[in-house]
Amino acid sequence: MSALARTALAPLGADFRAEIRNGLRRKAEAHGLDGVLLLLPANLTYATGFHFSVNERPIGLYVPVDGEPTLFVPLLELENAQSVPGVVISTYEEYPGTVPPILFMVASSGANRIAIDMLDARMVQPLSALVAELVLEDLCAELRYIKTEAELALTREAAHFADLCLERLLHNGGAIISGGGSELDLLADCVGHARSALLEAHGAAFAGTKLGITASVHSGPRAALPHGATSHRKPLRGETLIAGIGCSLGGYHAESGVTLVVAEMDAEQRRVMQAMEACNDAAVSALRPGALCQAVNEAAMEPLLKAGLGQAIRHRIGHGMGAEGHEAPWLAPGDRTPVAANMVFSNEPGVYRPDRDGYRTINTMIVHADGVEIPSRFQADHPIDTRILAL
Repeated sequence: MSALARTALAPLGADFRAEIRNGLRRKAEAHGLDGVLLLLPANLTYATGFHFSVNERPIGLYVPVDGEPTLFVPLLELENAQSVPGVVISTYEEYPGTVPPILFMVASSGANRIAIDMLDARMVQPLSALVAELVLEDLCAELRYIKTEAELALTREAAHFADLCLERLLHNGGAIISGGGSELDLLADCVGHARSALLEAHGAAFAGTKLGITASVHSGPRAALPHGATSHRKPLRGETLIAGIGCSLGGYHAESGVTLVVAEMDAEQRRVMQAMEACNDAAVSALRPGALCQAVNEAAMEPLLKAGLGQAIRHRIGHGMGAEGHEAPWLAPGDRTPVAANMVFSNEPGVYRPDRDGYRTINTMIVHADGVEIPSRFQADHPIDTRILAL
């Protein structure tokens, strides 16, 4: 299927954003507050659809229990902000300003009891003197946990283009390495291919939103670094190569990732990859509505422990995805959030053996009442023994 033949999609509209703001009103009212001030960029975009440059100048959205929401922006963003529907625009001159912008926002809101999702510690004292009740809590977070069908449609499509990047790497990677290519050459080829297809299919409809491909490729002993940077290193015969791909479409994220082997796979590499596949499958089996997030992580790690790979585990099994590539809830120790239908998570088994090799795969998982949907299809379409870059 060509890129242009992909399902027609559009950015989330004004009705979606208005319903999010209504959800915030209900939460504020339940807490006995006058309103909520959002300062976290992802929360603000989620509640308004305003995609903006994040810098030192704060942008805020005040949502009152009663009345119109106010979008606070620096003066230089006025014209950009005027396109946001359903909000009143208020500007401040500059940062840091004679009056700190956050103080200006809260004073302008008229709220006496207010929740703020993120706050510089230096602002706590002056704000506490300004209002009767200051609640430092992200009331938007739980709204973001549960995705609508429109959000899930963007996630599914993003997963397709993350997979497309891996397909290109598997198809072209061996020839690039044979020609003396480095990790950076592999990355440029697969990302360029997927990004072009993404823009061809959706660039016009999603102009002005967060749209793109992010990726990393690292090989050999450097694959033992979970966040290893892509380098000029040339992968060698018999080494593992990790590729982790993220795609954002309309501000919604999905991931796909795989471990490939250059030229030929030995018995130990196959054993580790089979243990990781069992880890992936255990996470899928445990991810059911009502299960605690930390329990899903525990169940997923059991196959790696049984395979004697416990010392090679460096991170949790997964994280939430949506308006951010990494967001709560977390499939990790300490997160007791109950899993619910329409949550989206990554599934990332990882084995890292310093000075030797590293392995990671990534799937995107969508929770349903009766099971788990996996829109990332690369691993299902390419069994372990086919994950070889032929030289």
